[in-house]
Amino acid sequence: MNRRNFLVQAAAFASAVPVACAQPSTGKTTKGRPMTEKANVPLTTIHRVQADGISVFYREAGPADAPVVLLLHGFPTSSFQYRELIPRLADKYRVIAPDLPGFGFTEVPAERNYKYNFDALAKTVEAFTEALHLNRYALYVFDYGAPTGLRVAMAHPERVTAIVSQNGNAYEEGLGDAWAPSQRYWRNPTQENRDAMREGLTLEGIRFQYTHGTPDPAAIAPEGYTLDAALIERPGKADIQLDLFLDYANNVKLYPAFQEYFRKSKSPLLAIWGKNDPFFIPPGAEAFKRDLPNATVQFLDTGHFALESHVEVIAAAMRQFLANAVA
Repeated sequence: MNRRNFLVQAAAFASAVPVACAQPSTGKTTKGRPMTEKANVPLTTIHRVQADGISVFYREAGPADAPVVLLLHGFPTSSFQYRELIPRLADKYRVIAPDLPGFGFTEVPAERNYKYNFDALAKTVEAFTEALHLNRYALYVFDYGAPTGLRVAMAHPERVTAIVSQNGNAYEEGLGDAWAPSQRYWRNPTQENRDAMREGLTLEGIRFQYTHGTPDPAAIAPEGYTLDAALIERPGKADIQLDLFLDYANNVKLYPAFQEYFRKSKSPLLAIWGKNDPFFIPPGAEAFKRDLPNATVQFLDTGHFALESHVEVIAAAMRQFLANAVA
């Protein structure tokens, strides 16, 4: 086994153990879901389901008959980013977090000839919800999860009970200066500009996204960004990310459609935002109130990956918001 394979397999093991095996099961259940021994914390389990010709990996916790909260991750991570949030919601909600195609442990067969763009990601998420018979759910969208989830919401507005946007942008004023290299790539997709984007795929580039703007960068646990970097090093994965970087321009073109969806749906929305995020800046959160005057906007003194430093605050805000928004 070479060193790269060892690292990836070790990372996969690390991602599974804390959620599925952190505490011994007592055999007790809550409406069909296993519970852990300490403080009756719902156990997060890992699964796969076939959807859109893809083996979608996902994490789940909570009562099978509870209101559903669907967590959609962003770049460059996976459902692993929700490892601390899931159990903080799962006593009252059925919480489900899939890995998007090209990310984490979701497997896309080569013969599927999958085209990695945001339309395709949304189609797969839609198929995933149908495979699990999810007819009503609240959406938590972060980063890439926003344009992916909002496409699904526009296609099925009757299914979405509420939206939580954690640094999930839908307005041009929310794009920070850190988008300059991407915008150059959109305008002129040369090989030179494509190669310039690879810096964001290195361990240092990924660590920057996790730690920049946080109150104490040294306090950010290394498992998240280390796992992300190891998974992106797998053959072909970097090119998938470069394709998605280029296609993000089509998300910006869809921003007016997303905004029209907000106005028509009047969906309850909580925008909870790391205010020091260099990618999605505070005006993007404030803009939600233009189309959803009753939206709740809350800023946190942290960066892009706000859950890494403020999971307790975000979980508490979500519980209060969902209690009022989700029947």
